[in-house]
Amino acid sequence: MGPRFLHSLGRLHGSDSPAALLAPQLSNLLLENVTARVSVLDAQHRYVYANRELLDFLGRSADQVLGQTMAAVLGAAAFADYLPLAERLFRGESLRSEGWGDFPGRGQRYLSETFVPYAPGSGPVQLVASFSLDQTALKQHEQELSDKLGQLHTAEALKSAIVDHALAALVSTDALGQIVEFNPAAEAMFGRSRAQVLGRAVSEVMIPQRFRAAHQAGMQRMQAGAPSRVLGKRLEMHAVRADGSEFPMEMVLWRTDADGSTFYTASIADLSERHNAAAQIERQREALRQSEKLSAMGSLLAGVAHELNNPLAIVMGRAMLLEEKCADQPELQADAQHIREAAERCGRIVRTFLNMARSRPPQRGPVALNDMVRAASDMLKYGYRSHGITLELALADGLPEANVDGDQIGQVVMNLLVNAQQALAGMQGPRRVLVQTGVEPLRSNRAPRVWLRVADNGPGMSAQARERLFEPFFTTKAEGIGTGMGLAVSRTLARDHGGDLTLEPTPTAGGASFRLSLPVSGQADGDTQPAPLAELPAAQQRRVLVVDDEAELAKLMRYLLESAGYDVATAESGAVALEMLELLRFDAIVSDLRMPDMDGAGLWRAVTARHPQLARAMLFVTGDTLSPDAHAFLKSTHCDALDKPFTRDALLAKVAALMV
Repeated sequence: MGPRFLHSLGRLHGSDSPAALLAPQLSNLLLENVTARVSVLDAQHRYVYANRELLDFLGRSADQVLGQTMAAVLGAAAFADYLPLAERLFRGESLRSEGWGDFPGRGQRYLSETFVPYAPGSGPVQLVASFSLDQTALKQHEQELSDKLGQLHTAEALKSAIVDHALAALVSTDALGQIVEFNPAAEAMFGRSRAQVLGRAVSEVMIPQRFRAAHQAGMQRMQAGAPSRVLGKRLEMHAVRADGSEFPMEMVLWRTDADGSTFYTASIADLSERHNAAAQIERQREALRQSEKLSAMGSLLAGVAHELNNPLAIVMGRAMLLEEKCADQPELQADAQHIREAAERCGRIVRTFLNMARSRPPQRGPVALNDMVRAASDMLKYGYRSHGITLELALADGLPEANVDGDQIGQVVMNLLVNAQQALAGMQGPRRVLVQTGVEPLRSNRAPRVWLRVADNGPGMSAQARERLFEPFFTTKAEGIGTGMGLAVSRTLARDHGGDLTLEPTPTAGGASFRLSLPVSGQADGDTQPAPLAELPAAQQRRVLVVDDEAELAKLMRYLLESAGYDVATAESGAVALEMLELLRFDAIVSDLRMPDMDGAGLWRAVTARHPQLARAMLFVTGDTLSPDAHAFLKSTHCDALDKPFTRDALLAKVAALMV
């Protein structure tokens, strides 16, 4: 069928030459062996020629194809796609088409086809030749490549997103140490943009100058093939930012080989916060150790202070009596006055020790701010004088009392004075600390306040230090001198009391000035002195029992009370006091709280059982009312107490109150 078809084509051209007769044979040889599928359709869309490649594709013989319509051979769907083309082809157009088609027994195939109309001479188109290449395998391969490329793009986008949004800084270099990747976290960490660092040596971008030689030596060893000492290990080292500041970092380095090239990538974490947290924890531990030391020392000092109170009370009392007896000898009276004033100062120091050493629940009440300042200045007077520092007190008269916890605010005052002394350490020239008090002007939106200012003429503070001054654990002092907690705790205490502690603007003369403000408990009345003794009610020969194991102190109290008109008896222990209570009537009992054999608490319980009315007229004299046991006892019994050392006026006022 094929050769006859080609021969008939030759006759259509009207040539019977040998070359013309040879052409069909040659054409048949070419068409039957070409890898393209070749077919010829007539005007009725019937196959008049199909080469071997097409027949093999269809899986049919020539007899099953030739003379059959396209619809019968390829199916209705393929024929429907061909019909629009056929109209143009038989009008003489040559066409090309490409796409997927559904073929019987073959499924979806991708064909690239060329249609050429054949019109003998100048007549109408009689035949259409189709040349078809099956590119299904190529298209499937292209699709596979496209899918893989899409997957690759997705993976690259995912990796890029991970790198761009990673919290860790990621820095990649080539084998020579030149940066090829620098993610946003690295930009933020080192203060450099990606564009600024690409192509630059990693050593000059992020390694401090003093470590660069060692880094270069390590790079050269790896380039020479020597085993790496750092790959895959977590390393801590120092890095440098764009501004030249150094910071600690942790780094893990790994190697990647790609297309014959070697790259190194470092994952870097900034350890600044971790190191700062560790340093703060260590400071807290050190502060705790110091607190434990101070607690132990405080307990020791409290014990010593308690033992000092008894002889101090005797010295104060005897000096006062001697001062009265020497009224006609001014020189001796002045000496006695100096002794009494020195003893009173020692008493204030001892009382301050006790207040600092004992821990108790906050108790707010009327407290004289000026008295707290004087007590703190007495405590620190020697330290100031030995360091050549002048301490000036400019305390306002008639200052109203502040509604505060005396121990807590006393500690604030002490901290301010100690800080001022330390600020002047090592300073050349005159050194001075000025302490002032006063009353703030009334404001409509808050209660009246009293204020305290502690100002020194030292070197002052930098702007950075002023901003962080009240932060916990921040200190401008040398290592080992301060914990950085004093001002932070002091401000907290002041604010807890409804006041405040502030650093005032730098004075004109330099130095630093702190201002403490506190709410008052009442208005100033212009007279803060204690009431004179003459205003106390008369003793009217009331009988008082004095109980104290310190014979000299018992004698002193007996003398002071008898001079005020009381009938006084003394007992050296609680047991002796109970025997005397069985024999004599007493209107009040003045007893030491700490005694051997039977202490003051034991005596109170015995008196409560035997003489309940008298138990309500007991005054306890002690050198440590702040101890937990003493505080709990006095609170539960509602008994009054008198701190040692005491003055005559204080003793007589307390005893007079018992007689009411």
